[in-house]
Amino acid sequence: QLQLVESGGGLVQPGGSLRLSCAASGFTLDYYAIGWFRQAPGKEREGVSCITTGGRTNSADSVKGRFTISRDNAKNTVYLEMNSLKPEDTAVYYCGAGLDLSITASQAMCRVGRAYDYWGQGTQVTVSS
Repeated sequence: QLQLVESGGGLVQPGGSLRLSCAASGFTLDYYAIGWFRQAPGKEREGVSCITTGGRTNSADSVKGRFTISRDNAKNTVYLEMNSLKPEDTAVYYCGAGLDLSITASQAMCRVGRAYDYWGQGTQVTVSS
């Protein structure tokens, strides 16, 4: 019953904003690092932004200053606020949760997907005029 469920995706015009949510059930999110990843058609999955158990974050250069990751342990939920969206942000966005010390204790490696144990089903984000 360990599940992650993403929500909040949709169609938005360039320059617009969306907030994605990643809700966990069946486990205590407090102990996990959380990463947001995305995959566009014909491209490999890339790490977008991640957060350690201590709240340290790491974001890809392409989204720095535009995307903000945060966590609300009381709600067992992690968020990704996306602003100033660009067409190249179009992708399916996934959240992952992991217990590996390489990502729970340090943000340096938390955008590496293989470190994560659980994944959500993804939510589509489309940025288009």
